[in-house]
This record gives sequence, structure tokens and C-alpha cells, in this order.
Amino acid sequence: MKNRLKVLRAERDWTQSDLAERLEISRQSVNAIETGRYDPSLPLAFKIAGLFEMAIEEIFSPAG
Repeated sequence: MKNRLKVLRAERDWTQSDLAERLEISRQSVNAIETGRYDPSLPLAFKIAGLFEMAIEEIFSPAG
């Protein structure tokens, strides 16, 4: 799954650790999501979307 997480995080000058703290997940999980090695669960995707005040589909899209 492709995502805009790294760009959105950078626009806010947040480190991966900053984002991880806000989402209550590990920095390693943030890195895995940003690099496409891990797709977030639906509850986590909603939490990410809520944090950035965007719809899930504005952040995540199918790979391809």
C-alpha cells in the first residue's frame, strides 16, 4: 500500500519518534508503514487520518 505519511510528517517538522508518540506506536512501526513494509490496521489507519485531519484515502492508496 502506498502512503503519504512521510510527506505529511515532514510538512509538520515531526520526526518518526514524534509521530510514533502521537499515535502510541513504536518508531519502528512508523518507519515500516512509511516504507511500505507494513500496512496499518484499520483502527490505526483511522487514528492516522484523524491526526492529520484527512480521509484515509487521502493518505493511503493501493499499490500499483
